[in-house]
Amino acid sequence: MELLSKLFKYEDLRKKLFFTFFILLVYKIGTHIPISGINVLELEKLFQNGGVLGFFNLFSGGGLSRFSLFALGILPYINASIIMQLSMIIWPSLKEIAEEGESGRKQLAQYTRYLTVFIALIQSILMSFGFKSLILPDVSFLSFLFYSSIFLIAGAMLVMWFGELISEYGIGNGASLLIFVGIVAQMPRYFMDTYVLVVGGLSIFRVLIMILIILFMVVAIIYVQEAQRKIPVQYAKRVVGRKMYSGQNTYIPLKLVQGGVMPIIFTSAVLQFPAMFAHYSHIPWLSSFFTKYYAYDGFLYNFIFCLLIFFFSYFYTAVTFNPQELSDNIKKHGGFITGIRPGKPTVDFLEGVVTKLTLVGAIFLSMVALAPVIASNITQVTSFKGLGGTALLIIVGVALDLLRQIEAYIVSKKYEGFVQ
Repeated sequence: MELLSKLFKYEDLRKKLFFTFFILLVYKIGTHIPISGINVLELEKLFQNGGVLGFFNLFSGGGLSRFSLFALGILPYINASIIMQLSMIIWPSLKEIAEEGESGRKQLAQYTRYLTVFIALIQSILMSFGFKSLILPDVSFLSFLFYSSIFLIAGAMLVMWFGELISEYGIGNGASLLIFVGIVAQMPRYFMDTYVLVVGGLSIFRVLIMILIILFMVVAIIYVQEAQRKIPVQYAKRVVGRKMYSGQNTYIPLKLVQGGVMPIIFTSAVLQFPAMFAHYSHIPWLSSFFTKYYAYDGFLYNFIFCLLIFFFSYFYTAVTFNPQELSDNIKKHGGFITGIRPGKPTVDFLEGVVTKLTLVGAIFLSMVALAPVIASNITQVTSFKGLGGTALLIIVGVALDLLRQIEAYIVSKKYEGFVQ
């Protein structure tokens, strides 16, 4: 309640919140604007069984099952961001551009937008071919392919723009919030599907067990997302002008899950692309292989899922955390980590700690991703299978990140008032 009262105390914060809410509302309306030419009733039947296609629909906020303007959602932009970050490792020239400051970041952002258009083009063509059998009888396929591709690409660009607007003028990470809203919007359907199962004879006790498992997972996610390893740092006495400042004891907070929800979002985005290609390509042997071995609750899908979680956990940590730079900053200000010599020993120590933390964090993310699939198979409550641990991680992670940004904004405003 105290936080809610503070939300309306600062005018700038109110404007940011209302702007964010407005953009999210426009996005949600866009997921209900269908592109003509498709038999929507037949299309929705494809998504009733969930699976990988249902999971892709979850990330588009239900827009794919309606073949809406925003059917591609934010995934083309996320895929483009992943490719750009990987490219910076392969091509040092891109990394040099990123280190040029604001102008370099703007240039890389422009490259990411161009790549988003290209990915959206490929996905829109595949999607149009995939839904060829659902086209209405009086609609020409060539004309449908032309205008649906244009609308889908335009929709993907709008969604990307919405995400950038939220990040710049609103509050929170725009791309993450768009995924968050899309997932939350699907929650009523999961409860309705559960009600149908209970009416059909499923034991309420099994449903209660499933709900308790989900609640336990939410608590565990919050606990791990907030967990930190505090590295003690000692600062020596300093003389500034005629004043002597005494030594200070502080600590460096290293999060257990350095990347937050980004590794799980990256993993989900990468996994959807081959599944979508197989489904829309209509190549018999490829579709058969993915249907049989790449099922959402199958071994191969979840094994690859866990491997990618580990990869992106370490990858995102390597991109966002620089132990050399942190060590130099500590040494520059006359500090040292307790019991560790400055210089290379500090760098090695920080790298070792972060590597261990990332390993534990990746194991936790993998367990959370697998838990709902295992729980649904045991309890036979299949209505929440589409939600999964990935969606729970995103919901909780994005909500916590949003709260942290709001609290940081409030603290900064208090500090400004105190200084003035």
